[in-house]
Amino acid sequence: MSGHVVIWVVSALAIAGVILRPGGLPEAVWAVGGALLLVILGLITPATALHGVARGADVYLFLTGMMLLAEVARTRGLFDWLAALAAQRARGSTARLFALIYGVGIVVTAFLSNDATAVVLTPAVAAAARAAKIRDPVPYLLACAFIANAASFILPISNPANLVVYHSAMPPLLAWLARYTLPSLTAIVVTFVVLRWAERHALTGDLEARVELPELKPGGHLAAWGIGATGILLLAASAFGQQLGLPTAAAGVLTAVVVLMRERASPWPLLKHISWGVLVLVAGLFVLVGALQQSGLIAILSSLLRQQAAGDAAVAAWGAGTAVAIASNLMNNLPVGLIAGSAIEAGHINPHVTRALLIGVDLGPNLSVTGSLATILWLTALRREEIEVSAWRFLRIGFLVMPAALIASLPLVIWL
Repeated sequence: MSGHVVIWVVSALAIAGVILRPGGLPEAVWAVGGALLLVILGLITPATALHGVARGADVYLFLTGMMLLAEVARTRGLFDWLAALAAQRARGSTARLFALIYGVGIVVTAFLSNDATAVVLTPAVAAAARAAKIRDPVPYLLACAFIANAASFILPISNPANLVVYHSAMPPLLAWLARYTLPSLTAIVVTFVVLRWAERHALTGDLEARVELPELKPGGHLAAWGIGATGILLLAASAFGQQLGLPTAAAGVLTAVVVLMRERASPWPLLKHISWGVLVLVAGLFVLVGALQQSGLIAILSSLLRQQAAGDAAVAAWGAGTAVAIASNLMNNLPVGLIAGSAIEAGHINPHVTRALLIGVDLGPNLSVTGSLATILWLTALRREEIEVSAWRFLRIGFLVMPAALIASLPLVIWL
């Protein structure tokens, strides 16, 4: 068996481990284990592995800043307050509550990333559902999961996958908005309509109209101001074509420091609840994708994309967007995004194909629970709340939601 084939097999098994988590081991164990095995077998050099790790620096900084912001907001009750406010404003209407939670999910995803929506908004919605005495909280929790992916290309900062697809060639903010605002709004609206229709029988009856709004303490107010300031900072950085990792990390650290100093609190309770393993997972995936690039697979994919786009760019964009949307559910959208980004970086890909790839990477995960890190984190949050959503229920709805949003959005980046 040739070295290239062994690299493909090891990488595939490592990614399968990330998705399936045999033995309940953390996702990072499988990604890092696969990367180390490639080094031990001599298929890649330690220098190549370190280079792969270094390539993810901007993503690590971005995730660190976002996780800090999200944890500060969560521990200071900001998201519980927002969810309770939505339940209060629903005034006893299940349909209105569903729409309000969906709207909060759009805002959180746009300015804090889809992972934040999964990690911190999900338990807040579960708590609000209990307070409102909702018979079946699952439709509202599904709204968190589906909007986390559907709204993840409103802004460059809305999904870490956006950073890995574009890598160092991230478009400036105005260019991003020109390309993705209409497709993003279309995906959000279509996802809402289809999901609302699919859950129409569960969204019946009344709920508790008098929901107590918890007091938002000074730390929560500071967290809200920090999130707002971070959003403005990142929009400015994006507008000037700057990488987003360092400003995000700086804003997250500064917000955490201000809140902790205001409360004279120790940083350790905050830091120990952050999922630092996510950074290790991403580093391992960067090494695996670097190995695939060394094996020539990325060059082959890049060449295929160029050849198809040379014939008919629209057909190539449809094919590429659909293929990565499906692949995201087979091997998770983060490694798929890394592979797509490497293929884009390796060759001059038609811009319409690049945009279709990004939409496929972002929307594809709305098909199944294995599609994105955000959805996996959403499932973990549900288990902590002792709520079970079967893979089949998600897949049954995903078969309706994802293709509809993808088919509606792709033409807008292909033909405009």
